[in-house]
Order: sequence, then C-alpha cells, then structure tokens
Amino acid sequence: MAFQIVINLIIAIMWMFLGESYTTPSFIAGYLFGILILYLLRRLIPGKFYFSRVISIIKLVLLFIKELVLSNIAMIKYIYSPKQIAEPGVFALPLDVKSDWEITLLTSLISLTPGTLSVALSDDNSKLFIHAMNIDDVNESIYDIKNSFEKAIMEVTR
Repeated sequence: MAFQIVINLIIAIMWMFLGESYTTPSFIAGYLFGILILYLLRRLIPGKFYFSRVISIIKLVLLFIKELVLSNIAMIKYIYSPKQIAEPGVFALPLDVKSDWEITLLTSLISLTPGTLSVALSDDNSKLFIHAMNIDDVNESIYDIKNSFEKAIMEVTR
C-alpha cells in the first residue's frame, strides 16, 4: 500500500513538472490522474488497490458521525421526556476483531457514542463488556454493533 501511495505522489509531481504549472490544483489533478493509472494497472502492482482502503476509512468516519448524531438525538429525547424509563445494563459482545488496534478502535467508537460505554475486555480478548443506557433487546444490540462498527473496522484493517 505504501508503495502505491509513493507511486501516486510521483505521478502527481511529474504531472506538475510536465505541465509546468506548480499550483495546488495541478497537483490535485495529477494525483487524481495517478489514482486512475494505478487503478488501471492494479493487476501489475503488488498488493490491494490502496484507494479502496481510503474509501473504507471514509465510510467508517461517516458511519461514526451518523451513529453519533442518532445517539445524541436519542439521548436528548430521553433527557427531555417527562417519563424517563430506561433499562440500563451490561452485555457481552463476542468479538470478531482480533488485533489490539482493531479492538482499541472498536472500544473507542463505542465509548464515544453517547449512551454506551466499553467497560471491560475478557482476558482472552474474545468478549467486550458494554454498558448501555437503554437495552431493549441484547441480541439486537449485539447485531447492530457487529454489522456497523465491527464490520466497518474489518473492512479498513483487512
């Protein structure tokens, strides 16, 4: 992946020099042209096409922003409702992510989302214990986390 980024930067710089235009728009045009060239030659260059990982990172950030906004709206509704009924609890989330980096990212995303908090990690790193402010259905909560954050993290890191 780093090799592809270096090649892309070289193509962008060469584009600027050949066009004799040393401006930011010229560099960006060369960079986009380099992405196109790398995409067309992806079978000849070792490794997975790096821009697909960049797109996965953007998807993860957008997913986090969406979940952050939705959970903030849910917390505001809870705070301002006259009848505050909450079912807080702790549940165990079986983990599909394995590396320390993936687990750290998942726990950070869960803890930064209002209404949930990563409490503990099992000794064998197979379960994450999460405290949620309102648990209607534990299986639904597990399913939501697995199909949103955990899936997006695995797309980025693998």
